Amino acid sequence: MSEKQKQSTALVWFTKDLRVRDNHSLLKALKENQKAIAVYCFDPRNFSNTKYGFKKTEKFRAKFLIETVKNLRKNLQNYNITLLVFHERPEFIFSEIIQKHNITSIYCQKEWTSEEISVLRKVKQVSPNCNFIETYDQFLFHPTDIPFSSFSEIPEVFTNFRKKVEDKAEVRNCVDYPEIQPANNLLESHTEIPNLSDLGLEEFEVDIRSAFPFKGGEDAAEERLQEYFWETQNLKNYKQTRNGLLGSEYSSKLSAWLANGSISPRFIYEEVKRFEREIVANESTYWLVFELLWRDYFKYVSLKHGSKIFQLKGISNKSLDWNNNSDILKIWIEGKTKAPFVNANMKEIAATGFMSNRGRQNVNSFWAKELLQDWRIGTAYFESMLIDYDVHSNWGNWMYNSGVGNDPRDRKFNIQKQAEQYDPQGEYQETWLQDF
Repeated sequence: MSEKQKQSTALVWFTKDLRVRDNHSLLKALKENQKAIAVYCFDPRNFSNTKYGFKKTEKFRAKFLIETVKNLRKNLQNYNITLLVFHERPEFIFSEIIQKHNITSIYCQKEWTSEEISVLRKVKQVSPNCNFIETYDQFLFHPTDIPFSSFSEIPEVFTNFRKKVEDKAEVRNCVDYPEIQPANNLLESHTEIPNLSDLGLEEFEVDIRSAFPFKGGEDAAEERLQEYFWETQNLKNYKQTRNGLLGSEYSSKLSAWLANGSISPRFIYEEVKRFEREIVANESTYWLVFELLWRDYFKYVSLKHGSKIFQLKGISNKSLDWNNNSDILKIWIEGKTKAPFVNANMKEIAATGFMSNRGRQNVNSFWAKELLQDWRIGTAYFESMLIDYDVHSNWGNWMYNSGVGNDPRDRKFNIQKQAEQYDPQGEYQETWLQDF
């Protein structure tokens, strides 16, 4: 480390990497600089209305995010690192922070979708003398470790991708926790974390029927993993139960913490491998890693295809006859269609911000392939409502199930048969369709 670096102050710009454990940006910043401060911005653009008429972030994910940022601030403080929090566009406040604290380098998680790139470009414009260190930190398999020479070589079929990656690539080890910094590194300045009202959203109580009655934050994420893997050992049965519809135990429910980065996929992987060594290795333990690989795959699809994932023709470039009927949209959102199974799922997401994987596939297929409505409208509604929204997984899955993505068979779900198979006693539908 040079003398200049030793005297430098770094800024860690938290976005979708809201954790201390296995955080490359945080660790790099502390290793390469004398000290570091951290910043998180509740960007008002993320709480405004989209062109499809929905709030970009509704109350469920917003509450989960607020809880996450509170927990991140507490955990960083344990290392004598200050987290400054602003309800403002990053490009409006970075210049002042840089000048006030003599920032020389900015460390952040690397993003590549259009809105995130636009924000980064604006921040760079107001930070002309800063060095930006961007790190791919949201993958299970790092982009430089997969067996493809460029993103253009990523296969269009998941199975082909999976087989090559499983055969040729290895998951990197988690990085260490940072060292505790000198106490005088803590700043005295205090910034307020906004509440739901500040973000233009309404306070609410968690619905008692919710399959996701969990809090945001790294601590809650690791508590959930501890419970699901080690206390109940439900991981042993994951493959058999993952298509469940009711309760909190049929799947790992780690998706929301993964989406905002309060737990890393590499840490989950390490815990699966430890479980396999200490308890059992079976189809279920493999299947949880398999699902993490699906998550990676949709990220690689967006790296390969860029903004095509947001366009009507999708990545398949298919010209299909799509409609945009506001009355049909209202019926679908309110759970008043001809399909009770779809209706139950739509009522669940409206009341809780969560829907099972099985429900999502059916609801998506019904919207795009039976109602023949513009698939992007359904995707945007999910973006607004889902507590575990991830841009790559949400848009990738919606393309896949709408016939404009990576499904080589272009499946259409038989909703009635799906309901009979996965809700044979009608218990799920009764739970959500009854007056409450």
